[in-house]
Amino acid sequence: MSFADFPGQKQVVELLQRSLSRRRLGHAYLFLGEQLDGLEALARTLAKTLNCLEPVRATPGGPAIDCCDACLSCRKIDHGNHGDVQWVRPESKSRVITIEQMRELMQTVHLKPTEAEYKVATIVGADRLNVQAANAFLKTLEEPPPRSVLILLTTEPQRLLDTILSRCLRLTFAGGDGRPADPEFLDWLRQFSAAAVKSDAGILSRYRLLGSLQQRLAELKTSIQTSLSARSPLEQYDDADPRLRDKWEDELAAAIEAEYRRRRSEVMTLLQWWLRDVWLICLRSDQELLSFPDLQKDSRSVADRISSRSAEENLQVLEQTQRLLHTNVQESLAIEVGLLKLSL
Repeated sequence: MSFADFPGQKQVVELLQRSLSRRRLGHAYLFLGEQLDGLEALARTLAKTLNCLEPVRATPGGPAIDCCDACLSCRKIDHGNHGDVQWVRPESKSRVITIEQMRELMQTVHLKPTEAEYKVATIVGADRLNVQAANAFLKTLEEPPPRSVLILLTTEPQRLLDTILSRCLRLTFAGGDGRPADPEFLDWLRQFSAAAVKSDAGILSRYRLLGSLQQRLAELKTSIQTSLSARSPLEQYDDADPRLRDKWEDELAAAIEAEYRRRRSEVMTLLQWWLRDVWLICLRSDQELLSFPDLQKDSRSVADRISSRSAEENLQVLEQTQRLLHTNVQESLAIEVGLLKLSL
């Protein structure tokens, strides 16, 4: 992919391209957004642009502002086997980026480029840097070697140390208003809201709703496993060194878990936005404030049988459940307790 393939990120891409054209690219960037996949694609495109053999230029002989996406250098970066473009991902069982990983990265970054003009290092899920790794990285982040660019990617910047944040140029990429737009998510919400209308106060009805949510999450995890496994180097290099394969396996497991947690949060947030609609209807608020006007009939049916106080408590229950899911609590238990507490 080239920068031209990101029309939805036009404003931030143009900012990057102006920096490239003026030869004023920063040495350390923090890419913020809602999806790591998209941020990775943008970081990869920047790395390709910096090292492209046939780049797009604003003026003849001027600096590169986009990649050709076809030369040998671009293809190597796309396939993850370019010697001067490094990637670091959470790979330990605790899904953190360790000090050992960062020391290895810093050693590599401080070597001169072997086949390209720039050394580029991308830290995927920079919020997963543990304290020791983050502190060890500070010196390099503040004073990287010449001809090197460091890119940190995160969907949760609040988890980063202030000392890391202060040393990076932040670029926030578009991602919407907080409600997942995935059609599959919305289809599931329609089914869930319709089932909620038909349910009663009985425990059996509530467990049917719980089953619907758990089934959606199970399908989501399977989809993520299939998608990320297909893109893993494990599927491309059968004869790789066993130690390298072990590393890739750890990275894949950590990536699947991280992406699942992010997408699970989207599902729970979607449910929370629908419960917000129920609350707004209880308050007799303006219909234009509703997030899902096409579900208004179901939302109103639920609102008619609960109080505004109960509707507000529903939102608090979902917020608490989301917080619990960010801890080491058992997922099924946290979701079961949260859903059974809802007033529907």
